[in-house]
Amino acid sequence: MDGLFGKYRVLLAPMAGVSDIAFRTLCREAGADMAFTEMVSAKGLSFANEKTRHLLALAGGEKQVAVQLFGHEPEVMASQAAWIEQEMGESLAYLDINMGCPARKIVSKGDGSALMRDPHLAAAIVSAVKEAVSCPVTAKFRRGWSEGDETAPAFARHMEAAGADAVTVHGRLAEQLYRGAADWGVIARVREAVSVPVVGNGDVRSGADAVRMAEETGCDAVMIARGAEGNPWLFSQVQAALAGEPEPEKPTVDERIAMARRHAELLTHREGRNIVRMRKHAMWYMAGLPGAAAARGRINYCTTLDDFNQVFDDLLEIAHEHALVASGEE
Repeated sequence: MDGLFGKYRVLLAPMAGVSDIAFRTLCREAGADMAFTEMVSAKGLSFANEKTRHLLALAGGEKQVAVQLFGHEPEVMASQAAWIEQEMGESLAYLDINMGCPARKIVSKGDGSALMRDPHLAAAIVSAVKEAVSCPVTAKFRRGWSEGDETAPAFARHMEAAGADAVTVHGRLAEQLYRGAADWGVIARVREAVSVPVVGNGDVRSGADAVRMAEETGCDAVMIARGAEGNPWLFSQVQAALAGEPEPEKPTVDERIAMARRHAELLTHREGRNIVRMRKHAMWYMAGLPGAAAARGRINYCTTLDDFNQVFDDLLEIAHEHALVASGEE
């Protein structure tokens, strides 16, 4: 596993509704060493749900991908992990078990970060999955459940004892959801508590952030999540910073709009009418641009590639007009 993280040091996190083929393609081209699929329901797979199986498809040119499973039944998790490995073969880099998602609909079923409240069950899941597959098995979890209850170091030791080949730590508590700041100190404390590789996650929004996380925590790899939404360039910035090179300049307005167009095109080719999921991506790409506030209302009614391109055309025209005014040419 040390060799794996030596090769794959900057990772795109598994994000439901975000880490699809189109987004993974853009992030990989920008410098992501490894990308996760959207998190996959073991129960959904057990029902042979085609919508769930669809999440495992690889993007063009994507030789390997990591898959994150969520669930709370050891037998179901193990059987579906074995099925994934059989179906994907060498294209499966490793399997991760979700023990960190704080969403109410996930936690209420005993999945995600709810497993941090039952470390024995969590360990049983890791052990069962580990016995069912030959690929590396990892676990992703949070600092703890609530304030004053940091359990991550002890929890990490349970996962290591159960056979986890590596762990990923998000520096927020489950009850924080995505509010407040991530505590990177807990990543360092987990690093000290276990001998397996540790991946740091939470609030990496620049190359400098990634360098600081690596230096302060000693983590073996950096995982990027929300910081890449509407900003796949973040991976090139992180790679440069980790290599000790100057970070590339932030994308221009033209580059941001061009990337949004390409993202929409990739989604159209893959998803057809499901391009409506581009609405949230479009809002991320255009955040802070002149005219973005008015464009948000229009984005919510976009259903085709032409609809999105018309909004992007108008945004680009407004941005150019603002640039002319700012330069004094008009």
